[in-house]
Amino acid sequence: MKIVYMGTPDFSVGALEALIRAGHEITAVVTQPDRPRGRGTSGKQDQSMQYSPVKTCALAHGIPVFQPERIKRPEAVERLREFLADVYVVAAFGQLLSKEILEIPRLGCINIHASLLPRYRGASPIQQAVIDGEEKTGITIMQMNEGMDTGDILYQKEILIAPKETGASLFNKLAALGAEAIVEALLLLEEGKLKPVVQDESRATHVKMITKAQGRIDWRQSAEVIERLVRGMNAWPSAYTFWRGRQIKVWEAEVVRPGPGDAAGKPGEVIRVEQDAVMVMTGEGVLRILELQLEGKRRMKTRDFLLGYKIECGESFQE
Repeated sequence: MKIVYMGTPDFSVGALEALIRAGHEITAVVTQPDRPRGRGTSGKQDQSMQYSPVKTCALAHGIPVFQPERIKRPEAVERLREFLADVYVVAAFGQLLSKEILEIPRLGCINIHASLLPRYRGASPIQQAVIDGEEKTGITIMQMNEGMDTGDILYQKEILIAPKETGASLFNKLAALGAEAIVEALLLLEEGKLKPVVQDESRATHVKMITKAQGRIDWRQSAEVIERLVRGMNAWPSAYTFWRGRQIKVWEAEVVRPGPGDAAGKPGEVIRVEQDAVMVMTGEGVLRILELQLEGKRRMKTRDFLLGYKIECGESFQE
């Protein structure tokens, strides 16, 4: 099958490689334009341009790369028409496709989405599933339309969310699952065995792009909610709070009950300091912090952090 593949971040690479291994002909890869690398180790602006992970993969396989700034522009649409394809496969490309583009390939455009649609339409389904405490999630192969993740469901694969799952670990699992799912779905599509299922709008939920501000811990919430936030925000942008006027990131924590000798502190108050953990009162329950990172310092286990910094009972993790 001839395929135009659209994707940009790490999540999209595994599926592209799987399609190549499966013997499909990738006539072109469409990805976001190169971007400045940002600041280097010296703190100065690095003016060199950075390829997307998908572009790097495509070049390694000798596949033509197209990087339109706005894919809906007439000149971009005409360029797409030059790449003959039976189907477009899209995975976290980063731009919406117009009706005109959706109608170019004879089999339409198929999207690899990291949730069990219609739940978690939108930009951050992986992290949000962890933050919400979902027991399972998965991959949906969807026939694209002009809406945001509203097209018919073609194929789905489920995966359980582990008790200590982080946003990063679930990202890797779903990237691998998406690669499996798209190869399986295209085979069924070729054989005419896929039956589109209209999404149930009454069950639809929506998630926006995760922002750094969402990582700020509200100690008035329960320990269970905060612990899920810590895992969901790992590895980006991370959950954080403040200690003695400095930002401190929380990378690992667990929910515990107050001990018999613990004082009834206010939300955000340190009620006990152990050799390898700091116990913080929340709106409901206690959060035991096992790994953290003070701004400007490296990430470390609480045991190692306490060798260089002294945290006192009664102190507050607040701004």
